[in-house]
Amino acid sequence: MKMNELLKLPVFDGTIIVAGATGLNREVHTVNMMDAPDIIPYLRKNELLITTAFHFKDDLPALLELIGEMSRQDCTGLGIKSKRYLGNIPESAIQLANELHLPLMELPVDPSLGDIVNKSLSHILDVQTTELHNAIQTHRQFTQQIMSGQGIPKLLDQLSSLLRLPVLLLGPYLQPIYGRFSATTAAHIEALLSGGGRFHVAPSVFSAFSLLSEKHETLTLFPVYTHRQLHFLCIEGLVTPSERSNILTVEQATNVIAFELMKDNALKQNRRRIQNEFFANFIGGAFSSSEEITSRGREFGLSSDQRYLCAVGKFDGTDRTTSFMQYKAEQDRIAEHLEGELTHFRYPLHLFTHDRAYVLLMPLVEEWKTVKPTFVALLERLQGKIAIHYGSELSFGFSSYAQPLAQIPVSYKEANEALYFGGIAGKTRFIEMYQPKEVPEILRMIPHEHLHKFYADTMQGFEDETIKDHHMLLHTLSVYLETHCHLAETAKRLYIHRNTVIYRLEKCEEIIGRSLKDPEETLRLRMAFRIKALLPTEGIAER
Repeated sequence: MKMNELLKLPVFDGTIIVAGATGLNREVHTVNMMDAPDIIPYLRKNELLITTAFHFKDDLPALLELIGEMSRQDCTGLGIKSKRYLGNIPESAIQLANELHLPLMELPVDPSLGDIVNKSLSHILDVQTTELHNAIQTHRQFTQQIMSGQGIPKLLDQLSSLLRLPVLLLGPYLQPIYGRFSATTAAHIEALLSGGGRFHVAPSVFSAFSLLSEKHETLTLFPVYTHRQLHFLCIEGLVTPSERSNILTVEQATNVIAFELMKDNALKQNRRRIQNEFFANFIGGAFSSSEEITSRGREFGLSSDQRYLCAVGKFDGTDRTTSFMQYKAEQDRIAEHLEGELTHFRYPLHLFTHDRAYVLLMPLVEEWKTVKPTFVALLERLQGKIAIHYGSELSFGFSSYAQPLAQIPVSYKEANEALYFGGIAGKTRFIEMYQPKEVPEILRMIPHEHLHKFYADTMQGFEDETIKDHHMLLHTLSVYLETHCHLAETAKRLYIHRNTVIYRLEKCEEIIGRSLKDPEETLRLRMAFRIKALLPTEGIAER
């Protein structure tokens, strides 16, 4: 409680504030009585000290030292029964207390110091007991709301009503999840986040700051701790440390919200795992009929009457030295982040994770030329968010046109192919659209075993992966062929010197035993690289 509230007790009747009146709004947590000259080592923050000043009646410097030390240790104030031994409080002590804004009080002769201490502490304990009782009641009320299935939004509404301030639950990256703010404040937060801005939140019980706007809206953030990520309870308004009742109320809300978030996260992880298993089985050909595809897809919001566009996103340079558990934990965090971003898109999207990739399925409800700019803008937004929050570059490939539900595996393969060719061209953080080509379409009509044989016969010199710079040579050869055997363009895409390209191509000629100047040979090699993109990875490895 505050000092000016404590002084309203009858035991302080007749007390005179002789100095430091501007500090009467200080918090007082305890009251102590001084009966020895060596009190300074025992001073505590937010402590009110009362004394007869017997030890200072002939030692003014010691009194001034005490006042200065009390200020440095954030004590609440000093009360002196000056009529007992001092007669009057020295003017120099009054001047120092005013300079330090430390309340200096002249206590009446009656009651005794013991009565003042006992009655003050009793009142402080009564106030704290009432606060704790109210906190328990609030916690019980919030818990009952959650247990009855009303969820976090209802809890936030109740909290907002108790505080008389708008309340919002923010995610780990301060993206709004539940709750409502004023339109102006919500717009400022969205503008800051969409522009790539980031907040630095100090590691404290709570933080308060103002947005840079005409009205200087003040926000107060309370951390919500879960076992995975830190969320924030954001209050539109200033909550000060002195508002103990409000702080206790918010703390009970954060505790209940934390448990609810952990429960929701467990349910989301289970749902996401089931969705991903369905998608893996779907594109793996595990479903035997279109009726089964329709039935299974309906469980996950996919309609057989709808055509879907597929986009596949992967990180550039995905070979990371992390354990499987670390990778899965990060993949879940990124998927959750992407899901949050997708909720703001004008069209419904479905997100799956498969084979270190993030797969988006978007039902095409309008003409493609109308949807394409918005869809590409969404992918660019996702790339920017991932780069900001995870420091990684995400690239996307997407199919050229929408396919019915049963043909989604074809769209998935097209998106992967676009991603593959964008990667071998040396691009990073790109968005590549699949371009239907006559040759791949014809190749798809050839039985896989024949394609395997053609690839193996053409690339047999590269079967030995122990060859020095094996992957680098293959990459250089692939880019060289894709640039129509143009040395300068190959060097430009690979960021290397032209002579280095010539040296690597000569090494390739030594490995395959044929000249790259032969048009028939370059055509055969280009066909082999195209076939590699169409064949399953495990099929090539078996060769």
